Amino acid sequence: MEFLDQYQEIITQAIDKYTFKDKPIELYEPMNYIIGHGGKRLRPAMVLMATDLFGGNLQKAVKPALAIEYFHNFTLIHDDIMDEAPLRRNIPTIHTVYGLNTGILSGDGLLLKAYKFFEDLEPELYKACVRVFTHTGLLLCEGQQYDINFETQENVSYEDYIRMITYKTGVLSASSFQIGAMIAGASAEEAKAIFNYGKHVGIAFQMMDDFLDVFGNQEQFGKKHAGDIYENKKTILYLIGKENASPEELKELDYWYAKKTDNVDKIYGVENIFRRAKVDVKVLQLIQKHNEIAPGYLKKINIPEDKKKPFVELANYLLRRDS
Repeated sequence: MEFLDQYQEIITQAIDKYTFKDKPIELYEPMNYIIGHGGKRLRPAMVLMATDLFGGNLQKAVKPALAIEYFHNFTLIHDDIMDEAPLRRNIPTIHTVYGLNTGILSGDGLLLKAYKFFEDLEPELYKACVRVFTHTGLLLCEGQQYDINFETQENVSYEDYIRMITYKTGVLSASSFQIGAMIAGASAEEAKAIFNYGKHVGIAFQMMDDFLDVFGNQEQFGKKHAGDIYENKKTILYLIGKENASPEELKELDYWYAKKTDNVDKIYGVENIFRRAKVDVKVLQLIQKHNEIAPGYLKKINIPEDKKKPFVELANYLLRRDS
């Protein structure tokens, strides 16, 4: 999408400008490593999109957008360590290249560097943005802990799952839009509306991430196939699978999710249950539901409809990832 390319190019140029040259290089080289492999850089683009939507100064939003990107990569480093993940974006994860201790330190360094990118904002705006940013970080930690809890928690409800992915994924997209709106001087009501839009887009995005973990094109997805099954993660696939499984299949799911192993029989057995229960079809329907909720919040923003089109295009783009 041309509009997204323009925002991503702004972010890429800013990242190049602020490449870490500090010492010790053993700390900062891994930070450059993960930032340099960037991915799609969607969340910082969301900051710029919201700033643009409300007629703000894009240059003023660039550093806060970098704060979101650095924070996001901090979470990825620590997430990969917790999941013992070997790949991220089709390249080896930081802790596998530089070691566990350096991985932890580099992640911490990115978090602290992220805060510094808000320092150019005027005092009241600085306080407001950092308040949102910090609250988002705390919610993300809560979501991550819920995710960890679910691995050993016997009963996980759909409501539990939605809360977990809202905190772990949804609020970062939501806050990216909200911070961009705040920088542009949007009203509190409009900033909240764009926040809620981003939240539902983020929920749909995470569900699609869960879907692609099992049913996606792994070469293009860039992660270990069925890593969530290996980790015993109770994703939406698991919940729908359990809801639609036969008594014999329920016993098999309980058996496999009671042990953490990448035994090919486990992956094969769980995938077969998911397919027989038509989990792939049901999850895609649920994703579409949240994708249809999101535009309702755009309607609450008093701005010409043509200016909102990129937001609808972005939501559709996020759900058309290779599968």
